[in-house]
Amino acid sequence: MKPICRSGALLIVPMLWAQSAGAHGIAGNRYFAGTMTIDDPAVADELILPNFNYLGFPAQGSDVVENRINGAFARLLTPSLAFTVDSSWVHQNWPTGRTLGFDKTNIGLKYEAYRDNRHEMLVSIGLAWGIGHSGAVAIGADAPDTIQPGIFFGKGFGDLPDSLSWMRPFAVTAAVVDEVPIGSGGMALAPNPVTGRFDTVLSPAVETLHWGFSVQYSTLYLTKRFDGGPPKDEPLNQLVPLVEFRFDSPRGQTTAATANPGFAYVAVTWQVEAEAIIPLNRAGGTGPGFRAQLLLFLDDLVPSLFGKPLLTDRPAHSQIAW
Repeated sequence: MKPICRSGALLIVPMLWAQSAGAHGIAGNRYFAGTMTIDDPAVADELILPNFNYLGFPAQGSDVVENRINGAFARLLTPSLAFTVDSSWVHQNWPTGRTLGFDKTNIGLKYEAYRDNRHEMLVSIGLAWGIGHSGAVAIGADAPDTIQPGIFFGKGFGDLPDSLSWMRPFAVTAAVVDEVPIGSGGMALAPNPVTGRFDTVLSPAVETLHWGFSVQYSTLYLTKRFDGGPPKDEPLNQLVPLVEFRFDSPRGQTTAATANPGFAYVAVTWQVEAEAIIPLNRAGGTGPGFRAQLLLFLDDLVPSLFGKPLLTDRPAHSQIAW
């Protein structure tokens, strides 16, 4: 539901898309899992509560182990446009002590720009605003305003010919978000190994490109459900093995890279997902980590409140019709 600025963390909390008569990130026979490290191409009435992350990484000239609990909410304004908001609570363990506080709050809009159900393709664009100085100095989240334009893509391979039928269960998603600061920076606490205390230091604002992709496998393609034709119902109640690759590239600094293998299970009203975090370089982490998430499809869970977009009575696009 947005790109989140990493005050150390490697994550984008997923933005969302939905139906009013069928929700979730669906295009034809394909369900695109709500990924945890990059934004998926869906737009929906959804709630992420909680998203938990555990990871150690280098920061402020030292190493820190961070526990992060994220929450995110998206509400459809029209069938293809959603308003999003998110934030995080962060607990950091340093060699000299502990710090905790809230991360910066982000609000934004996300728009489904292209859909092709027959070829299992979605493309969305988004624009988020990171509210300046809404995060705690203690965790390094006292950042200036940021503008975060992004593009989000998903493509399933269920349309491949019979000669490549073994590839039909696979899908890829990708995202690119440019986080541009508007201002020079903020303040942060940094551990002082000499005094054993924390010093208040300047935290410069750096433009950062957040990008990555996922490879997903739809286990429903292993059943007799799919015969190459239009779907009869939504591709839910399935296990989706996947691996996400996440990269954060601050201008003039080392790119932080992680691989994130895991599983997602999607039901009618919710999705649960868990992944290991495997750093691909030291900037990406000092050791393995873990993340997990519960994603609620609000329009199916509470249809009386989220059964239609806020600004129109026009129904959402069919997500399975060819």
